[in-house]
Amino acid sequence: MSPFQSLSLPNGAVIPNRIAKAAMEENLANPDQTPSDELFRLYQAWADGGAGLLLTGNVMVDARAMTGPGGVVLEQGQSLQRFEEWARIGRSQGAQFWMQINHPGRQMQANLGQPTVAPSAVALDMGGLSKMFPVPQPLDEAQIAELIQRFARTAALAEQAGFSGVQVHAAHGYLLSQFLSPLSNQRTDRWGGALENRARLLLEVVKAVRAHVSPGFCVAVKLNSADFQRGGFEPSDARQVVLWLNELEVDLVELSGGSYEAPAMQGSARDGRTLAREAYFLEFAEEIAASAHMPVMVTGGIRRLPVVEQVLAGGVAMAGIATALAVDPALPRRWQAGQVQASAALAPIEWKRKAFAAMAYMAVVKAHMRRLAEGKRPPASVSPLWALVQEQCGTLLRARRYRRLMSRRAALAGQ
Repeated sequence: MSPFQSLSLPNGAVIPNRIAKAAMEENLANPDQTPSDELFRLYQAWADGGAGLLLTGNVMVDARAMTGPGGVVLEQGQSLQRFEEWARIGRSQGAQFWMQINHPGRQMQANLGQPTVAPSAVALDMGGLSKMFPVPQPLDEAQIAELIQRFARTAALAEQAGFSGVQVHAAHGYLLSQFLSPLSNQRTDRWGGALENRARLLLEVVKAVRAHVSPGFCVAVKLNSADFQRGGFEPSDARQVVLWLNELEVDLVELSGGSYEAPAMQGSARDGRTLAREAYFLEFAEEIAASAHMPVMVTGGIRRLPVVEQVLAGGVAMAGIATALAVDPALPRRWQAGQVQASAALAPIEWKRKAFAAMAYMAVVKAHMRRLAEGKRPPASVSPLWALVQEQCGTLLRARRYRRLMSRRAALAGQ
């Protein structure tokens, strides 16, 4: 199957080719948490690059719950003007443009100054970095009901703004993924215990989202194939969750893996499995695709056209590419033009402290995205140490700005 063959989705929408720009966290929002001009330039580069599907980085459903400062938020009551321009840019070359909607749960840093919530009061285990994240408070029934409605409202607003779909983020250790994992979900009520209960929040969110948008608006789910931690969410769990999603109106499932504790997105695992190859999660994706009623997409390490072709030959419908498109946003266009050997990759970071190596890797990716957002070519190389220092300084500044914003909003609410 050609990577440049179109893909028809269950709701009738069509993706013009089988290559997706997968989500990466940009941290390029305006001070008021709306899309910035820098974000517009970045997505224009990706729209011009030729991928058939563009997925935004995290768009948060609650301004009080951020994966990081500088993130975009879409809540009830916000002006849609900046989001309408973002949607126009993302769709300007004919691609599907989907908003990834998310809540961090316990993966929210303490320096943001907001209460942290999760399924259970289980703190992140990141060795020496654990102190960066507070012990979360367990969500109660009323808070869970509010969260479901927040996801649904954000999806409806995305459709109003002109996006062609949303992706519900239930991977990488964020809130919905925390509910799925028995390591982070130790509840004994209807939201915990057996997998059916742990999956309940994801399924309720998907049903609420679909009920708030039109039939032609795409609803996708990003799901871990595994947490890559012993005793965590396993491939057999992922298969069962996909079977339950088969009964809902889901247009695509993207499979990835890992979390902050086991950052498999950078090729690391904490359960002994090796991920040191392209298409990290392909074996799991091929197994799950065999029982999925909706198209399946796999993301993780893909950077060459032959690997994209291998993904499609195995029965997976789409190949998601992240880091390589931060390095060279025009890869799909170049491949289609016959430059089949074109590739883009970052050098691995072989630091002994894996958590710091993962942070440095993401800092390098963000350095490339910032260059694109400035309208410049990505650098030939970036020092991981310099990128990490620069990103940490930027994060401190953005965190201070975020705390001021939230203080002003709290003061206004109290008047």
